[in-house]
Amino acid sequence: MRTPGQLSTSWTALFYILGVFVSFLSFGVAVKENDFKKCSQSGFCKRNRAYADKATIQGSSWHSPYKIVPAEAPLTDGQFRATILKTIDDQGTTVELPLTVSFHKSGTARVTVDEKRRQEKDIEVRHNSAARKERYNEADKWAVVGGLELDAEAKVTHIGQAGIKIQYGPGFAFEADINYDPYSIEFKRDGSTQLKLNDRGLMNLEHWRPKIEKPVAEKQEGEEDTEEKTEDSAVEEVGEDESTWWEEEFGGNKDSKPRGPESVALDITFFGYEHVYGIPEHAGPLSLKETRGGDGAYTDPYRLYNSDVFEYVLDSPMTLYGAIPLMQAHRKDSTVAVFWLNAAETWVDITKAKESKNPLSLGKGGKTNTQTHWISESGLMDLFVFLGPTPRDISKAYGELTGTTAMPQEFAIGYHQCRWNYVSDDDVKEVDRKMDRYSIPYDVIWLDIEYTDEKKYFTWDKDMFRDPIGMGQHLDAHGRKLVVIIDPHIKNTGGYPVIDELKSNGLAVKNKEGKDFDGWCWPGSSMWVDCFNPAAIKWWKSLFQYDKFLGTMENTWLWNDMNEPSVFNGPEVTMPKDNLHHDSWEHRDVHNINGMTFHNATYEALLSRKKGELRRPFVLTRSFYAGSQRLGAMWTGDNQASWDHLGAAVPMILNQGVSGFPFSGADVGGFFGNPEAELQSRWYQAGAFYPFFRGHAHIDARRREPFMLAEPYRGIVTSALRLRYSLLPAWYTAFHEAHTEGSPIIRPMYWTHPGAEGGFGVDNQFFVGSTGILVKPVVEEGKRTEDVYIPDDQVYYDYFTYEKLATAKGKNITVDAPLESIPVFMRGGHIFPRRDIPRRSAQLMRFDDYTLVVVIGKDGTAEGKLYADDGDSFDYEQGQYIHRTFKLDGSKLTSTDAEGRDTAAIKEGSWLQNMHDVAVDKVIVVGAPSSWASKKEVQLEAEGKQSTVKVEYFKGEGKRAPFVIVGRVGARIGADWTIEIA
Repeated sequence: MRTPGQLSTSWTALFYILGVFVSFLSFGVAVKENDFKKCSQSGFCKRNRAYADKATIQGSSWHSPYKIVPAEAPLTDGQFRATILKTIDDQGTTVELPLTVSFHKSGTARVTVDEKRRQEKDIEVRHNSAARKERYNEADKWAVVGGLELDAEAKVTHIGQAGIKIQYGPGFAFEADINYDPYSIEFKRDGSTQLKLNDRGLMNLEHWRPKIEKPVAEKQEGEEDTEEKTEDSAVEEVGEDESTWWEEEFGGNKDSKPRGPESVALDITFFGYEHVYGIPEHAGPLSLKETRGGDGAYTDPYRLYNSDVFEYVLDSPMTLYGAIPLMQAHRKDSTVAVFWLNAAETWVDITKAKESKNPLSLGKGGKTNTQTHWISESGLMDLFVFLGPTPRDISKAYGELTGTTAMPQEFAIGYHQCRWNYVSDDDVKEVDRKMDRYSIPYDVIWLDIEYTDEKKYFTWDKDMFRDPIGMGQHLDAHGRKLVVIIDPHIKNTGGYPVIDELKSNGLAVKNKEGKDFDGWCWPGSSMWVDCFNPAAIKWWKSLFQYDKFLGTMENTWLWNDMNEPSVFNGPEVTMPKDNLHHDSWEHRDVHNINGMTFHNATYEALLSRKKGELRRPFVLTRSFYAGSQRLGAMWTGDNQASWDHLGAAVPMILNQGVSGFPFSGADVGGFFGNPEAELQSRWYQAGAFYPFFRGHAHIDARRREPFMLAEPYRGIVTSALRLRYSLLPAWYTAFHEAHTEGSPIIRPMYWTHPGAEGGFGVDNQFFVGSTGILVKPVVEEGKRTEDVYIPDDQVYYDYFTYEKLATAKGKNITVDAPLESIPVFMRGGHIFPRRDIPRRSAQLMRFDDYTLVVVIGKDGTAEGKLYADDGDSFDYEQGQYIHRTFKLDGSKLTSTDAEGRDTAAIKEGSWLQNMHDVAVDKVIVVGAPSSWASKKEVQLEAEGKQSTVKVEYFKGEGKRAPFVIVGRVGARIGADWTIEIA
């Protein structure tokens, strides 16, 4: 959210803790990478990189020390079970590692490796720690919700002394070839190898071993200290350098490591795949870079360790606020993926190797293999394999496994106005009035931490927010909502019932001694709710009841920040790894899931805040993990008011979408700093196409609500906002697709056009859902033209002018991009819905009529969908929704139920009844054929009745395509109808 180095001098509540923050004042105005670990400073990452280096140096002579003992019953009911033996010394001593390979009806395969001795709790934990002896095995309880039904029809096609081959999946198209010595698994689709586990023999599971105290040799007088070793020399001492086995220090904090070294690492090679995507969150390109140095490559692995990183570095593998360990590999017409289910700190190395079978080809025409190396500090070696073959297949299967994005309240996809901080309830009401005065639509205004009484959550500042109910009622009268922030740190102070209850009920995170952990955050001395504990969730839910959290109303919603968790005086600004959570799991085991547990607790709390209430929650989170998409929205954190950060936002949001968490956005205008008017205008134009659309600013930034801009910039921003609102029906339909299919809401070129190789590296433009709307935000200062990549040979039109673009498949075109406009285009063959009456909020548009925009494709057809429900409740789960398919075939335009339901048989609730009065106002057909020029009326058949509707034809002029406007149509939006134009 912000940096402790930028505390406002007006924050008298924090003066008494400033001494504690002295060491943090060096944070300044930009993140210092030295405050966060590099791989060389992370013991387990350094060890495993050295292990990989040793294997590479030895080349073909390297032999992985892992082999399978052939199982007596190799495959039972869709599961292969065996034991991997790890040889740990020259005498042949082995460690037993239970292996389970599960084949699911969904087409996924799961590979899990554990450690027998730890399964049986047959180890000693040092320092009298209460930490669990097992490897953490509960990540799936948080991340996985389905898709685990075993494929009992999976079959063995070959078994021998060297290994076993198992076919599974749809039509037995998938195959797992399990090699015994050395252990590896090769996954094939239609007989072709797609990826291989332990391909390069880099698998490394650090088994438990007792610490043996070694005598320290006395130095002779004058003898030089030879203990210090360089990173390079560590390659020669793999398995022997114990310097980071038993304890580790960073930034003055010591990690006691009561179980010693316990990392898991595995190399995975994607054969013939040059592009890989995913593993958010990082501020870099969509197509992931190599990480072992070289031209344009990073030198450190991608890191996944949820952290409070402010004003983050761009184009970097540095960790940010969330972690989704899902990686997709893509080549022309083929996509596969791996989901590495581990909640501990994780690093991922990526290299690419050119392969050529023809020794005379000199590398030309050879395929590229992407080699990855996954390294986690603790836990199981647990991963899922997806064999596609399309990006849509991956998204669907991953959504079935971890859940799809929550169906949001409709207001949540409107515009959110935020800053740190609106200073009073009068300030909030004045902002609301001015937004109306300048006819600027918005749905939500937000309050940061200053609304509380001395940073005590569930309270209000009695001087500045004297009447929160009156403030909420003022907003409600305009159809608007309020979001307030509540973070996981609870102020440790007397006379505060929340901290008293947290302590007395034993619901706080514990330190390594088992006592309540006390750290420092915004309130000063704080304790953290342990939301891994079901009792803590139950208690947390009680705090949000309307009669408990006084001042909140039905239009009050929530923002969870700082939930990585951020601990100002902790190692890397987070919690010590040897802290203890519910059931005695160490924090190191669960760190990346921690933020999701807090997000989940708040989501559960907002489902019902009074008896009889059940509504869709809205909760924004900063920290996240796989599965967080089920709970709400995220944003990309503490960005800067700079053109570079504007440019970085779209690749980050696209990456969130293809990684299963599409309800995402970036702070419009940049959190830190003061954007000039052009930057702010361009950012609103881009933000109008973020799934989550919020303007936000730092406490030290100048006020920059849209109405404060001078003309022409205020008008430009207002136009961008109105464009967003007119397209809300299309956005809501895209969210429904994400909810039901797991698909991204804004879609990169490789996802929509998996055969168009020129688009695989394109990450600065996107399609909105299935609408055919193509967007290319302008992200460079002073730029007035844009180059747009066209992935196919379909026809494209300018959204605003209907100009037909001169396009060619796989080529870029240059288009005008004046400051007052954003390049937005319509792809032929699509139909999308709009609502064209300007309103002040989404709630006030709920029963407005619709406009349908039909963009005729080259073959004379077009198709699209509309999904609508009450935008608030869960009644859609009982069939209370409208879901239409619109089709144009030749001259006939039809509307039918998208699911083939008998809508007349649905018992209608109040919302469906009200929708009887909502109709199609008009239909705009772009690219209309000249044969329609003479038409003055068209025939409408709706609900058994026939009528005529006026039609007006506009011939093409210059580059503008011909179009027609049909209307007023008047057909009920939820009914079947047909318009015959010819």
